[in-house]
Amino acid sequence: MPPSQRGQGQWALGHYEPLNAAERFKKDDAGLNVRDRIVNGYARTGFDSIDPTDLSGRFRWWGLYTQRRPGIPGGSTGTLDDRDVQDSYFMMRVRVPGGQLTSHQLRTIGGIAKEFGRDLADITDRQNVQFHWIRIEDVPVIWDRLEAAGLSTIQACGDVPRNILGCPVAGIDAAEIIDATPALAATEAVATANPDRFGNLPRKFKTSISGCASHCTVHEVNDVAFVGVTGQGGAAGFDVWAGGGLSTNPMVARRLGAFATAAQVPQVWAGIADLFRDYGYRRLRTRARLKFLVADWGEEKFRGLLEREYLGFRLADGQPPVSQAHAARSHLGVHEQRNGSYYVGVAPQVGRATGSQLWQAADLADEFGAGRVRTTAEQKLIFLDMQESRVDQLVAGLNAIELPASPSPFRSGTMACTGLEFCKLAIVETKQRASDLSRELERRLPGFDTPITINVNGCPNSCARFHLADIGLKGSIVDGEEGFQVHLGGSLGTDPSFGRKLRGLKVTAARLPDYVERVLRAYQRDRKEGEQFATWVRRADESLLT
Repeated sequence: MPPSQRGQGQWALGHYEPLNAAERFKKDDAGLNVRDRIVNGYARTGFDSIDPTDLSGRFRWWGLYTQRRPGIPGGSTGTLDDRDVQDSYFMMRVRVPGGQLTSHQLRTIGGIAKEFGRDLADITDRQNVQFHWIRIEDVPVIWDRLEAAGLSTIQACGDVPRNILGCPVAGIDAAEIIDATPALAATEAVATANPDRFGNLPRKFKTSISGCASHCTVHEVNDVAFVGVTGQGGAAGFDVWAGGGLSTNPMVARRLGAFATAAQVPQVWAGIADLFRDYGYRRLRTRARLKFLVADWGEEKFRGLLEREYLGFRLADGQPPVSQAHAARSHLGVHEQRNGSYYVGVAPQVGRATGSQLWQAADLADEFGAGRVRTTAEQKLIFLDMQESRVDQLVAGLNAIELPASPSPFRSGTMACTGLEFCKLAIVETKQRASDLSRELERRLPGFDTPITINVNGCPNSCARFHLADIGLKGSIVDGEEGFQVHLGGSLGTDPSFGRKLRGLKVTAARLPDYVERVLRAYQRDRKEGEQFATWVRRADESLLT
């Protein structure tokens, strides 16, 4: 087919001929089929025996990426071939639907990290857990241990439905609109049990299903989201959103104006995923996310086609969710559950933990609670079902393993992506730098009294959601050194806005603490009564922000 007739590579329009390398390898062999070659081949014959297309493509369907080779500077990112950047070790991502873990599963994760991953584990802002330093030879035994504990790496990466976000205190939070746990579990079963149906989408497909009143799963920037609302007649259900996403072209999801009951969620989710599979753009990888289709079509056309071609019925019209300005979405600290027990939310330093630390945390969950632990979309951990009389003991035990329940605003509000340490796309180091920044701000501003979010990203792809932070830091090379482009005042809720990017506002990594301190002190001096940082940024004179 001539290029002029290829359009956007939409299958529904008959454009089945692969138009890029990723579409070609997916057509040649399904991504999930690589598991057999890993278990019965590559794990026995070693890294050098791995087919390059499997390595750079299909391995992702099982949560495996090669990590960055040590010593490759950020200035080389994008100029070297992937083979020159990658190491012979892997990052492995574990799928944790809704962030729901048992103590046994957390202990399994901790044990794997300690034995195979140099005692390192990262909690992500998609509620996954990531290992590093994984050898191909160890992958089969790691899979066996995970799966024996009810965990998996299936579809943790790749052009597939990714881990589904859910409120970590679903079912126990007295303020929630609806317990989304059953709907999430049913949707997860559909997403992972139908590889022929959902195993080859145009790009990644991110989902949030939550009834949380504080909207802790950032539904605004997911491909599809089901947001807890009260429908007609007072019945709780979900408002349906589609087309959100960040990266280099951020977009807020659109409300479809449709109401889905809990029982309808899996079917509606599958319909949207099917629509994306058939109509999604496959010609250019940079335009293959669902957000571009929704933006081009608009909500009315998208919803109409979904109902006519994929559902076979019209969804009820719905009301928008009740948004809260500057809502606390982290669930940190000690909170009462609806049954009179308590949950405790703690803050690992920028989402990083050791396997030993997670093992000890699992022991505490058993000793003081019912062995239920949750990960959050803010890189945090939550321990459920604590009796009031034992909360202080649990908090003391968590503090002893450096998991504080009452962290400073800087520790609680700072997130970071993987960064230059392991990521082949990164330009700068992030985890250690964000951790050092948090500690330095604690030292310089000990009485800082306002929640503040500082999101540190190693490249423009926004894995750490720098667009949405009070202070968003996007890695770049500044005056020949590692540094950051600064975005200020990002927010969600009643007044969603991506961060304000001031022309030419970049800072070297060495000057970062000085810059952040200066801006925060300006905010303290100039703010109005009760004014949040993001609101202040929108009215502040540029001289106060540079």
